[in-house]
Amino acid sequence: MKEFKLSKINVIPFGGVRENGKNMYAVEINEQIFILDCGLKYPENELMGIDFVIPDWSYLLDHKDQIAGVFLTQGHADSIGALPYFLMDFRVPVFGSELTIELAKLAVKNNKQVKKFNDFHVVDPDTEIDFDGVVVTFFSTTHTIPQTLGIVLHTDEGNIVYTGDFKFDQTARGDYRTDLSQLAKIGDEGVLLLMSDSAGAGITGASTKEKDIAEYIRDTFDNYTGRIVVGSVASNIMRVQQILDAAEKTGRKVVLSGSDIEQIIDTAMKLGEIKVPDNTLISMDEATNLEPNEIVILVTGRMGEPLKALNDIANGDDPDVQLGENDLAFITTTPSYAMETMEQKVTDALYRAGADVKFISQDLNPSGHANQNDEQLMLNFMRPKYLMPIQGEYRLLDQHALLAEKVGIPRENVFIVNKGDVLSLKDGEFYLGDHVEVGNTMIDGTGIGDIGNIVLRDRRILSEDGIFVVVATIDRKNKKIVTRPQITSRGFVFVKTNRELMKQSADLVEKVIQEDLDQKEFDWSHLKQNVRDKLNRFLFNQTKRHPVILPVIMEINQHPKKKNHSKKKDENSEKTNSKQRSGRGRGRKNNRQIN
Repeated sequence: MKEFKLSKINVIPFGGVRENGKNMYAVEINEQIFILDCGLKYPENELMGIDFVIPDWSYLLDHKDQIAGVFLTQGHADSIGALPYFLMDFRVPVFGSELTIELAKLAVKNNKQVKKFNDFHVVDPDTEIDFDGVVVTFFSTTHTIPQTLGIVLHTDEGNIVYTGDFKFDQTARGDYRTDLSQLAKIGDEGVLLLMSDSAGAGITGASTKEKDIAEYIRDTFDNYTGRIVVGSVASNIMRVQQILDAAEKTGRKVVLSGSDIEQIIDTAMKLGEIKVPDNTLISMDEATNLEPNEIVILVTGRMGEPLKALNDIANGDDPDVQLGENDLAFITTTPSYAMETMEQKVTDALYRAGADVKFISQDLNPSGHANQNDEQLMLNFMRPKYLMPIQGEYRLLDQHALLAEKVGIPRENVFIVNKGDVLSLKDGEFYLGDHVEVGNTMIDGTGIGDIGNIVLRDRRILSEDGIFVVVATIDRKNKKIVTRPQITSRGFVFVKTNRELMKQSADLVEKVIQEDLDQKEFDWSHLKQNVRDKLNRFLFNQTKRHPVILPVIMEINQHPKKKNHSKKKDENSEKTNSKQRSGRGRGRKNNRQIN
């Protein structure tokens, strides 16, 4: 008789918990690792100069051979944005719905290091894949992009279910519909662990149905007499379709602004997921021949983030779009919490440019995530033994835990985890076990992970308190300062009105350098650190600011003259002087010829 062996199961979040976006979870079953989503997040306000942030998957580098594949739930950046960078390190198969895979291919194609990667596999709710005893299946959910899927890992201990982004909307149609019967079937099979979307856990009322959002957009287009500049996330296919339909019904033409939106619409059109009404799309040049009330400009911006593009337009930095007094800036997306400061700045800039501003979120609740009722409904469908709230800040994860308690899940069976926490199964019971180091990887231009906390700290200090550069030259052998310290400041104080502060700073630096030179043992790093420390204290006492201090200490080498060479030089010099004294006229003539 074959001995029955229980599965070894570990679940590790690499992102998506206690934060917005950057969804990525590793589920280890026996000797296989299943990666659920591979997303990015847009930087929070203090991450200066960072384009976006992806998970740190250093831990997985030692387990490359165990990764069965990457399983994607949908085509938004918070689920697929980090995939090109992941594939640089792990050439493993990628699974997702047809649209999700096509959008993932776009992201990979734009990265020259992995653009030839082509191990993609299309799945649907009827797909079953057997990975050496672990069967992976999928189920349809409703989100703002069609063909969104949840993922089920079938193990001999029970099902592990990952919902991805979801909500319930009874008016959803086609590839946006949730298959409720399939959810009930998964729950009947027995769910060991549910990993469920928490991004909307703070929404107490009902989310606005997409049918009503479509009517709201159409009414806005119909009632405004000027040109409309619409900001939307490029990959929000549902919203883009609603904008195109509203434009067609109100007699407006649509201009697409941004390469992302053109690629995404083209991809969705090929798959039949976007239907563009005839003669609705026009170029920017064609729009110049139309009246303002006949034009809609759809703006998405880089990586589908519309706020930055709208900010460029408001500040006059966009070469194609300039705002006027009769224009309406209509933001049809709900910015993440990380973008709240940017949202306020952009709104102010739009008003200063003379435009009217309208946010769809001010009148409706257009969330693509489950509200509190939706989350409890999902819990009742699945009836899990354990719950891991994911995809949201801590307060949202905690709110999800409270909702779970109300439907009968004990609080001790709910795990609010942090990045790197290892949720392990032993004897049929989950417990919080080990912890692996998981941080953030910053993407800045072409740099991957070369921006750390120290660099970010320096950027913040430079933006707040400026820079203070000290340049001095020393003769270490003779223990003396050759040139008095010269000081340059940028973004710290206005030098011309603070000459005394500059003088005192130079005196202090001169004193510190001389003290170090007088020491028996001389150390370059110790000297520079001394200058930084003492100058930093002095400047803070005088100004209450902490600029970045850069000491530049140079050394000159004075070699002793060789005795023989010196004697010969003296003899030659005496001969030259004698000739010059006896023939000055000829010397002047020669000088004129040389000059």
